[in-house]
Amino acid sequence: MFAELADLKKKMEGPIEALSKEFSGLRTGRAHPSLLEPILVEAYGGRVPLNQAATVSVIDARCLTVQVWDKTLVKSVEKALCISDIGVNPITEGQILRIVLPALTEEGRKDLCKMAGKYTEQARVALRSIRRDGMEKVKKLEKSKEISEDESSQYETEIQKEVDKAMARVETLGEQKEKEIMTLG
Repeated sequence: MFAELADLKKKMEGPIEALSKEFSGLRTGRAHPSLLEPILVEAYGGRVPLNQAATVSVIDARCLTVQVWDKTLVKSVEKALCISDIGVNPITEGQILRIVLPALTEEGRKDLCKMAGKYTEQARVALRSIRRDGMEKVKKLEKSKEISEDESSQYETEIQKEVDKAMARVETLGEQKEKEIMTLG
């Protein structure tokens, strides 16, 4: 059963990593290359992530540059940035696109906090699902007499401890992100 517990711990890392990735795409008061990670560009007969067509650099707290590698893709990258939900209009200078991020309004910050809360809740739901699966497995083992009632109780306690640790990490990540969003930069 300890192998299953280790497997459960590994599964719990998934929602936490997904949450971190979602948070990296949420805009705060500062420019960061990860803001553009979710953007897909029409290129070479398909859609590719922006980082496979260009290099993103930070110029200052509110400015990014996108250096497009293939000049035939400049228009496609520009279009992808314009239709993205980050609300920017790039300034094109040859193969370099300059992106000046507008200052976040109080309302914009609150909307981003709501989005962060939604991502946090999705992680919580995923962790509860993992806990439920682990508990069901323990009950099946107890029912088939592979483990005793005492062992079952012990495993359930261990599973709950691990879920509580993971939930605490999710809560901490959520609180940190909300604080980061609401901090005027």
